[in-house]
Amino acid sequence: MPDPSLLEAFPSPVDTPFVVEHVAEEFTSLCPKTGHPDFGVVFEPAPASSGGLCVELKSLKLYLQSFRNEGIFYEAVTNRIRDDLAALMSPNWLRVTTNWRGRGGIRSVIQADYGSVPPHIP
Repeated sequence: MPDPSLLEAFPSPVDTPFVVEHVAEEFTSLCPKTGHPDFGVVFEPAPASSGGLCVELKSLKLYLQSFRNEGIFYEAVTNRIRDDLAALMSPNWLRVTTNWRGRGGIRSVIQADYGSVPPHIP
């Protein structure tokens, strides 16, 4: 099972709002129907402007690797990552977008937001 206890955070190094985009090109989980590997995830955490937290990257890598042998649908992966990161960081806003490589001629992009989307973000 994916393990959110692997995630660690550190205090934001600045007091002004900013957006970080992490791209995990080697992320994999398994299709629960076929057992084939599925690839691809991007997320954009926006730490709170005062006293906010950022996710520590080594812990993030270990957390994402915990999905490797998990049979889980795209939609569940996306929402699970969003929920676990939101619980860790309590950001003003967080977007997790999973952009899955195509199989059988179909590509999927799933997006899950937490909090209000900032006006400058499409």
